[in-house]
Amino acid sequence: MALADNTGCAKPSEDFPFPEIIELNVGGQVYITRHPTLVSVPGSLLWEMFTQKNVRSLARDSKGRFFVDRDGFLFRYILDYMRDQQLVLPDHFPERSRLQREAEYFMLPELVKMLAPKLSKQNSLGDDPCQSDPEELSPNADATRNLTSASAMLPSAVAGGPGGAVTAGVGAASTDVRRAGFITIGYRGSYTLGRDSQTDAKFRRVARIMVCGKTSLAKEVFGDTLNESRDPDRPPERYTSRYYLKFTFLEQAFDKLADAGFHMVACNSTGTCAFAHDQTDDRIWTSYTEYVFYRE
Repeated sequence: MALADNTGCAKPSEDFPFPEIIELNVGGQVYITRHPTLVSVPGSLLWEMFTQKNVRSLARDSKGRFFVDRDGFLFRYILDYMRDQQLVLPDHFPERSRLQREAEYFMLPELVKMLAPKLSKQNSLGDDPCQSDPEELSPNADATRNLTSASAMLPSAVAGGPGGAVTAGVGAASTDVRRAGFITIGYRGSYTLGRDSQTDAKFRRVARIMVCGKTSLAKEVFGDTLNESRDPDRPPERYTSRYYLKFTFLEQAFDKLADAGFHMVACNSTGTCAFAHDQTDDRIWTSYTEYVFYRE
């Protein structure tokens, strides 16, 4: 009698201590992949981990999964690269520098090269669709653009009259420079819904509109309507999630973002439900919603 071929579901042995399918816990995120994928790049950290015979030396979580103490969300791109040695990132990917650091940790030199900023023949940053924030790659880029614009305006200002015209020309040039970046606004809302779903829901007003993003962008868009009391004296090139608006109308916030050249690229919402009173079937739904805006 012929025996069934079980090579497709091989179990660990002394010569091959790892199963065909491996579960990983990377920073709290669980991934399931094949052993050949993890050892597809010789010399990498994952190759070293999963080609050794002493399996007990590898850290595991409480459920027996192999544990790696790194960024669990960015590991998906590391794993994608391990599958076919190609890099595919979403448009306006904001974590490029952090992903490059992860690639260095996992000892993937080719991936590190793919993620490195590209330089043109003039030693300037090339156009790369995956770079979401060129200012982080070149902190002095904005100052350079301002000086260039000011220099271009200077001759005409001098020819036009006294020194006051020069100051006006420089100011006009600097205001033309618009920075690319993201701004996220979020709000928490709630409404009560009775047993009869056809009845009108009782909505509560939006209590506060939160603003998350680079400080300089938030101040540029919202100006005096931005409340900075929860994060005062924040440097302009740093990020914050503690600002909120002095008004509570979402459409007003949308209008300000649109006027500044931003457009909505994503939104998400989460909600929970609880009974309003023990004596009634009314339920209170509480939700938190975020809208992500981007300007090129």
